[in-house]
This record gives sequence, structure tokens and C-alpha cells, in this order.
Amino acid sequence: MPVPTEARPRFVPDAPLPPYSYVPGRFPHPMSDPAGHLFGKPPERPPAPDPHHWGESRAYLYGLDLFNFGYYWEAHEVWEGLWHACGRTGPTADFFRGLIKLAAAGVKVRQGVPAGVASHAARAAAVFRSAAERLGGDDARFFGLRIGDLLAYSRAVEAMAPTVESDREDGVKIVFPFVLLPQDDNTVVNR
Repeated sequence: MPVPTEARPRFVPDAPLPPYSYVPGRFPHPMSDPAGHLFGKPPERPPAPDPHHWGESRAYLYGLDLFNFGYYWEAHEVWEGLWHACGRTGPTADFFRGLIKLAAAGVKVRQGVPAGVASHAARAAAVFRSAAERLGGDDARFFGLRIGDLLAYSRAVEAMAPTVESDREDGVKIVFPFVLLPQDDNTVVNR
């Protein structure tokens, strides 16, 4: 059962959500189209986040906001900046690669491309399976998120791929029934 929008916390409430969720072919490209909501703005270069102090990473938390509210392409972009900041290799970079793939699956759901949904979700699952093995199992938390949950979400998205149809809904649409909700020492972080 989907989590209602009003039950989804914001982690960076002072950062506005974009006016639309970019879906290729349906909306102006946010950066390269003069009508895009980020046109002319230089991309942000976030610092590499510390997995032990993830609550201090504004970019990571804003990426969660974007993802949880249906801005999958935008979440992908924010997390890709963190992936680059981490040097694109190592456990932290791999974690962000998994989130990037999960967000890309959300874009493919909006586009109505079942093969793309399945492919991105399967790659996310592989990354999170590897992370679980490296971090000590499914119950391990990384950046406040339980790795087993990320793995289960990725597999659920892969399983839903055959039923995906293109939606023509404008603006923003939440397509996943789950919320990425980081916790630290069994306490939900809600900024």
C-alpha cells in the first residue's frame, strides 16, 4: 500500500521541490532546455558525504526528499553528484550507484518502459546485495538505510516491471509504494 504524500517526511524542508518531475520527451530538460527549471544554473558540486555522519549531508537528504516525492530524475542527478564526489569507486560510491539505479527505474516507470524498469532495478538489487555482503548482512544500515530494505525495494520494482504502462500524467507522480526513511540508532531522522 502506498504511503500517502502527507505521511512522507521532508529532510530538507527549506529546499524547494522542482516545479515538475522531468520525464524525457514529456517536459523540457531541466538543464539544457531554456525552459528548464535549472537552465543556466551551474550544477552543484557537493562534498563527499561521510557514512557515519550522513545526517549532515544536505545533498544526500535532499536526494531522499526528491525520490520520496516522485522526482526520480532529479534525485538521480543529486545522487550522481555525490557518486562523483566519492570518486565513483568504493563502498560509498557503490551505495550511491544503487540509489541512482533505483531512481532511474522510477524515471522508466514514468516513461512506461518495462525493460528499462527491470534493468535498472536488477542493477540496483545487485549493488545492494553486494553491499549487504560487505557490510555484514541485510540488517546492516548504511547512510541510515537498512540494506535489506533497499534490496527488497529493488526486487519489488523489478517484479512490477511487466505491468508498467506509460502514464500521461503531468507534473509529479509517486510511482513506488515505499519511502526511503533513514534511521540512526533506531531513531528516525526528521529534519
